[in-house]
Amino acid sequence: MPVGIAPPGGSQPPWGGPAAADWAPKMPVGIAPPGGSQPPWGGPAAADWAPKPPRTLSFLAFDYGQKRTGVATGNTLLGRASPLTTIAAEGQARFEPIGRLLREWRPDALVIGVPLHPDGAPHDNTRRAQRFGRQLAGRFHLPVHEVDERYSTTQARAELADHRQRGGDVDAASAAVILDQYLRTLGLPP
Repeated sequence: MPVGIAPPGGSQPPWGGPAAADWAPKMPVGIAPPGGSQPPWGGPAAADWAPKPPRTLSFLAFDYGQKRTGVATGNTLLGRASPLTTIAAEGQARFEPIGRLLREWRPDALVIGVPLHPDGAPHDNTRRAQRFGRQLAGRFHLPVHEVDERYSTTQARAELADHRQRGGDVDAASAAVILDQYLRTLGLPP
């Protein structure tokens, strides 16, 4: 381009060459992500290519019993469960306090302990716990995961004794054991 003549749509630089817009490398212009802005180099926004941390999932776990149901809470960030409470209610009456807990804690999923005989065979309480899980899923529209809870109450009693918490809430502690078992199946780092 002759010196002194401005290129179309641009201005001539002081050294007399073509305008920067005419000689700069042309990069394809990306589409700005919703709610984001396009970077000056025209590529995808950093939010589109930067690694995203995994989403923390939270859970409520239940140690079902016909008269008492232990409840625990936990999440994938900490990778461990904590006893929460025990619901002392039978039949349909237990779902009102469960609903309150779900509104308060807003879990992503529920976990229930399913009792089995030592040889792994199901028994009456197995079917009751599974029915309870189906009722939770149907009423509250959350995924429900089943965990083999053999010996969870024994383990909970031992842990309460280790921490000198005799008289502690063994049902809620059993729910925490159940949820800890489930969290371990997710392969979370220690």
